[in-house]
Amino acid sequence: MNLLEQFGIIPIDFNTLKAVFSEYRYPKDKVSLMEKNGELIRLKKGLFIVSPDIHRMTISKELIANHLYGPSYISCENALSFYKLIPERVYTTRSITLKRSRSFSTSLGNFDYVSAPRGYYQIGICQEIVNDRYAYLIASPEKAICDMIMTTKGLRLQSVKAMQIYLEENLRIDFSSVAAFDIQIIRQCIDAGRKKTELTQLYKLLER
Repeated sequence: MNLLEQFGIIPIDFNTLKAVFSEYRYPKDKVSLMEKNGELIRLKKGLFIVSPDIHRMTISKELIANHLYGPSYISCENALSFYKLIPERVYTTRSITLKRSRSFSTSLGNFDYVSAPRGYYQIGICQEIVNDRYAYLIASPEKAICDMIMTTKGLRLQSVKAMQIYLEENLRIDFSSVAAFDIQIIRQCIDAGRKKTELTQLYKLLER
């Protein structure tokens, strides 16, 4: 069995790889060779993922995003698409982080991170467990909409009607699922975050 197969789709750092290949005189050269041969895919300096040719599994961009820059959780269009609240296929993986905002371009796609204050960040985070094999952090549906509002520059929604138009026409939200929303998550975001006016209009709209 290829020694890399044990890691599956979990991103691995250089120190872990160095330990795996400790019997080699120059583990760094071994890692470089495996990257050159396509057995390892570099995500950023010191972080890799094993090629699907070895583990024969589908790579999770959500899992990569959590490991690439953290603490962070999947949100915005990606979370809304995951919950089937918007119809669009999303190509850039967007996350919210406690660190400064940053973007990464990898061979597996682009990853964007938007900074949020701790009090706001910690609201409405869910753990998604996939086939009992791995897990990643993702915003709840309610938090994902709040994050869209919080991270969209120049967005001014001063009324419930304006909020409804934004959700229906700009985001194309499927309102058939909105009835099950926990609006207390939105209330917590209002208390902790910025754009209180916009989030208040969202709360009022979903409260009806």
